[in-house]
Amino acid sequence: MTTPTAPPTTPITTQQGPAIEITGPLRDRYDEILTADAIAFLTELHHRFGHRRHDRLADRMRRRFEIGNGHDPQFRDDTAHIRADENWRVAGAGPGLEDRRVEITGPTDPKMTINALNSGARVWLADQEDATSPTWKNVIEGQLSLRDAIRGELSFTSPQGKEYRVTAERTPTIVMRPRGWHLTEKHIRFIDRTGRPMAASGSLVDFGLYFFHNAQALIDAGRGPYFYIAKLESADEAKLWDDIFTFAEEYAGIPHGTIRATVLIETLPAAFEMEEILYELRDHCAGLNAGRWDYIFSIIKTYRGRGARFVLPDRSEVTMTVPFMRAYTELLVKTCHKRGAFAIGGMSAFIPNRRDPEVTQRALEKVAADKKREAGDGFDGTWVAHPDLIPAAQAEFDAVLGERPNQVDRQRDDVQVRAEDLLDLQIGRPITARGVRDNVSVAIRYLEAWLQGLGAVAIDNLMEDAATAEISRSQVWQWIHQDRSTEEGDRITVEYVEGLIAEVLAEAPRREGDRFDDAAAIFREVALQEEFPAFLTLGAYNRYLDA
Repeated sequence: MTTPTAPPTTPITTQQGPAIEITGPLRDRYDEILTADAIAFLTELHHRFGHRRHDRLADRMRRRFEIGNGHDPQFRDDTAHIRADENWRVAGAGPGLEDRRVEITGPTDPKMTINALNSGARVWLADQEDATSPTWKNVIEGQLSLRDAIRGELSFTSPQGKEYRVTAERTPTIVMRPRGWHLTEKHIRFIDRTGRPMAASGSLVDFGLYFFHNAQALIDAGRGPYFYIAKLESADEAKLWDDIFTFAEEYAGIPHGTIRATVLIETLPAAFEMEEILYELRDHCAGLNAGRWDYIFSIIKTYRGRGARFVLPDRSEVTMTVPFMRAYTELLVKTCHKRGAFAIGGMSAFIPNRRDPEVTQRALEKVAADKKREAGDGFDGTWVAHPDLIPAAQAEFDAVLGERPNQVDRQRDDVQVRAEDLLDLQIGRPITARGVRDNVSVAIRYLEAWLQGLGAVAIDNLMEDAATAEISRSQVWQWIHQDRSTEEGDRITVEYVEGLIAEVLAEAPRREGDRFDDAAAIFREVALQEEFPAFLTLGAYNRYLDA
């Protein structure tokens, strides 16, 4: 790579009024992504939709306050007519999305992109969100990887000299996941028409750059611009995305409905508005995904101050078979198939270890059991985090689907889920000393890797990303503030957790340039302070993450 150039000091745009300013360093080939025309498109997106993004984020805060003060979420009365109308359906699968039985997920650096495209999966979730540490390098070079891959131009040589190339005859359909609405991009500033600067939206940056550069190339290749939409909390947020998709299609001169979106149902409020989310996105919607790890985090975050009956046990005990998770996934399948949408299952965290056959065998057995349950419940596909897991996952879906590409026609009229079922958090398992220590250890080790630019990290034979780290730190916060004790009799206090932090740091593989001290500082901020930050990545990104 060439030496980075200095950031531009004037907005990269030729229009008057609203503008985009790039403040991050411009490294080799960045000009291929940050073109004048692409910047003009980003400017339009922020000008037209930035204020609505802020309104939706304000809605989130109001809703969170209401639930925290005892007003449990319910299925909406004002949208009952949408749920009662049997006639509407979503757009469904676009070209290349008809069969989604196994999807591989992962970040968009060149090596991981090539591995995903060679994996044999039907779909690749190209993740600019929870599996990507949002360094400026990862954000822009991830876009370069995708641009090159779509055009058949991607290759990579490791520092050790190993060459990586796409060799698969049939590569997965790419579904790109932009960052959630709550995240900003600090290396790009939007200047509004009054001259006021503000950080750009990570969602609009990720979506805008990918769509602008690749929509037509994807269409020409017989597929299309497809997206996974993360962290939605309401149908109003879905409507915002739908309007963005419509504008983008008009801007690019492609037919309305070319874009397809799959929405992750990974927040508690969204679980109460699944049907409405499908309705608002119906011209662009392919399906919903059961984003299990963020969903558990959302439950903890939403009910963290509501008393002992809302306290969950060790993270390892919160499985897909506990009551509230069963209700959530059963409702998702029923809702999707009622409206002609795909229901995509979630990620099992177990991963193989090629150096340890016993660990690998255990991972394969657990993944197979997880996917057998999903296929039997009616899901049309599922996620894996590692290529070695694809055969085990596919075998379970093949056993149910056979030659059929999906089972959208399977209606789940037997499922009846009430609001109280989604809020039945009783598991009947204890909090253990090991559970507390594991949470502290995983969160700190993950954060250290995240600060080094890694968003998906293998820790103790599990794949950890931002969502699983959120569960770990939010449980610690809740256990402290709800005055919980371990099964062994130790009160979980700030002092108790500080002792665990000291143990984790003492055992960490310290090296020159490591970020363990910063990781521990972030953990203290998000798990031990009186206030509960909505997302651990917000403060960490602004204060600690390098370019």
